[in-house]
Amino acid sequence: MKIKALFLDRDGVINIDYGYVYQIEKFEFTDGIFELLNLFLKNKYKLFIVTNQSGIGRGYYTDDDFWKLTEYMLDELKKRDIPIESVEYCNHSPEEICSCRKPQIGMVENILSKYDIDLENSWLIGDKQSDIDLAHNAKIYSSVSIGKRKIINASLSFSTILKFKSYLEENQDKIL
Repeated sequence: MKIKALFLDRDGVINIDYGYVYQIEKFEFTDGIFELLNLFLKNKYKLFIVTNQSGIGRGYYTDDDFWKLTEYMLDELKKRDIPIESVEYCNHSPEEICSCRKPQIGMVENILSKYDIDLENSWLIGDKQSDIDLAHNAKIYSSVSIGKRKIINASLSFSTILKFKSYLEENQDKIL
C-alpha cells in the first residue's frame, strides 16, 4: 500500500533561516513546527526532508558540518517522537548543473526509489519558489508556501508555520 508523505524544506520551514545555517548554536526551530509535524504523523504521513545546501558548494561549510547539524536536528525531533524517514540534500552551488538541486526532482526521485509514495495524497512545504516548483515538477499534489515572499502556484500560502498549523487544526478532516 502506498504511503502519504510530507516533504519538508529545512531552512525557513523546520528552522529559522538566518542564511547558511550549519552551526548547532545558530539552529532554531520555527514556532509550531513540532505541533504541525505531529498533526501530519497523527494522520499517517511519513516525513521527508529535501533541502538545497549550496553553502557546501560555495565552500561556506562542509558535508560533515551539514551532517553534524542534521544529527542534532533529528535527535531533537526524535525526543518529541517525530521520526524523519530520510534527509535528502543537494550540496551543489547554483552554478553547478545537477539533477538534485530544487526545482530539479533528483531528491524526490531518490526517495521514491526507496518508498512507495502516493504523490496525489502527499504534501510539500517550502519557503521559496524552487520548493513549490519542485512539488509541481515531481507531481506532489499539494504544496504550501511559508513566509512573506511572493510565490506562485502553491496550493496554500501562510506567513508562518504557526498559521498553517492553526489552519490544519481547523480543517484537517477536510484536507488530510
